[in-house]
Amino acid sequence: MKEKFLFWRISSWLLGSLLVLPIIAIFITAMGNSDQVFSHLMNTVMSTYALNTLGLVVGTVLLTLVFGLPCAWLMAMCRLPGEKILQWALILPLAMPGYIVGYLYTHWFDYAGPIQIWLRELFGWQHVSDYWFPDLRSLWGACFVLALVLYPYVYLLVRATFMEQSNNLLQSARLLGCSPWQSFCRISLPLARPAIAVGVSLVAMEALGDFGTVSYFALNTLTTAVYDTWLGYSNLNAAAKISAIMLLVIFLLISSERFSRRKQKMFQQQCGNDSHTKYQLTGWKKWLAVGWCWGLVGCAFLLPMLQLVVYAIDYFAQSWTEQFKNYSLNSLMVSLAAAIFAVLLALIVNFYQRLDSSSISTVPMRLASLGYAVPGTVLAIGVMIPLTSADHLVNDVARSLDLGRPGLIFSGTMFAIIFAFVVRFAAVAIGSIESSLVKIPPSLDMAAKTMGYASTAMLRKVHLPLIRRGCLIAGLLVFIESMKELNAAILLRPFNFETLATYVFNFASDEQLEVAAFPAILLVIVGLIPLVMVNRSLEQKH
Repeated sequence: MKEKFLFWRISSWLLGSLLVLPIIAIFITAMGNSDQVFSHLMNTVMSTYALNTLGLVVGTVLLTLVFGLPCAWLMAMCRLPGEKILQWALILPLAMPGYIVGYLYTHWFDYAGPIQIWLRELFGWQHVSDYWFPDLRSLWGACFVLALVLYPYVYLLVRATFMEQSNNLLQSARLLGCSPWQSFCRISLPLARPAIAVGVSLVAMEALGDFGTVSYFALNTLTTAVYDTWLGYSNLNAAAKISAIMLLVIFLLISSERFSRRKQKMFQQQCGNDSHTKYQLTGWKKWLAVGWCWGLVGCAFLLPMLQLVVYAIDYFAQSWTEQFKNYSLNSLMVSLAAAIFAVLLALIVNFYQRLDSSSISTVPMRLASLGYAVPGTVLAIGVMIPLTSADHLVNDVARSLDLGRPGLIFSGTMFAIIFAFVVRFAAVAIGSIESSLVKIPPSLDMAAKTMGYASTAMLRKVHLPLIRRGCLIAGLLVFIESMKELNAAILLRPFNFETLATYVFNFASDEQLEVAAFPAILLVIVGLIPLVMVNRSLEQKH
């Protein structure tokens, strides 16, 4: 008798529906009455929020292209001194939180900062009216800071595409007399358009959902509007309306990117390039290329990291406190719980998709992955809506049974943060386990069924031992992402509960990052782990 996989089917659909529930809740709540708060915002400040958001996204995208594209082409197509180290170093800024870089740069370049003090002493300037200096606490300053930490998205994706381009095309370009610049403009760049589009989409979504940097720079965007409307006006419906607008913008970004290249098809018979086909830069071009790449690494990672290390040494006594230990334990608990639940969920939906080969079996997996595209601040709204309803239901039932009032057992505890982290990062675990499962030949499944193994026994005795490494990587990635997540944690944290990310952000907001430099370094080091894993996998493929 053919097994119906009833447990796996029901579990997958329940989990997929549960994880997409926050997104559905945002749109349902957005249709409710917001007591004219939303109308007031639309008539007064919403246009400013929208224009600032548009300027932030466009400016950040343009700067990431300026930073990332040249580095990607130089690392993939040219021979440079120290390129083995440099290709690793260029991804390091992705581990640096934007609000930390923003704090450090404003500290360096403010009127009372060391740069302007040195310039006034050097040229004898006495007052701010004696000279002009760019104001970093502005829209362009936020774009610059975000571009410094987000350009690795473009660099990684485009570099991989450049490395996969056909040797025949590049050699033909050389035979036709194309210079490296002409080869880049006429061949490499057009072929890399899909990777550029994906990288730009990721950068745009990150910039759209950023809260820490824009909040520190006092820049009003749609993300800060969600935060202010919820906590300032205490109006969840109005916050849900703004969140729904942001989700629609993200949907349009992704859809337009795919629509723009819907008919684009590229076929290459010989892919990849080696050291023999790379351009050998000489003279001033070589040193300009090396200076550009190392200068970018220095500005985006080395100098901020060095400043944090100096702060951590000078303020270690103030940093190593009981608060730091408690908040580190908080981060460890919620991140570990999120990693465990995300891996279990990923196992269920992936295994169901393997058992049932029909196209509908992939739907729960796709539903569970949608949360990764939702900004953390928006996701916090979506999580709070169903959890608040669940709390009201539990308290009403308990009161009707004379059991008292349990309180906010869902929305007022660590459960809210853990649930948000699972919704946000389940796609990471699903993708990692999916890539491990597809490598297992179907013949092993048939052999296990022949031996009388049911689906649960087959997963435990056949698949789990083979995908153990993929599960560990999935859990590690979710754990690290949860440790760094600020947007959802700062809105969903219970009373008197902090994570390392919110702890560091609070000190940065109070202009006291020096005291939190040690936990900030810990967050950066944790963030480096997935970057090393990504770069190693990229090198193994080539």
